[in-house]
Amino acid sequence: MPTKTTKKTKEESFKVDGAMLVQKVKELIKEGNVRSIKILNKDGRELIVIPLTLGVVGALLAPVLAAVGALAALVTECTIVVERRTDK
Repeated sequence: MPTKTTKKTKEESFKVDGAMLVQKVKELIKEGNVRSIKILNKDGRELIVIPLTLGVVGALLAPVLAAVGALAALVTECTIVVERRTDK
């Protein structure tokens, strides 16, 4: 019987203002262990979800970052919820 290995995840959240949103998302993407990024408005409403896979690289992220930039112009305060892979 084959064994199933599941990778556990953990969630973190960061409160940022609109001006820092794109910069923080870029930093998180560069870290490499991020599975997804959710951006919530100050009321906790989900604005955008960015699923990340191991194969996502530069040119594919450009439209996503453009959307995050447009979103940053509309919000003054938001929360970034990050789902990370853990090796445990």
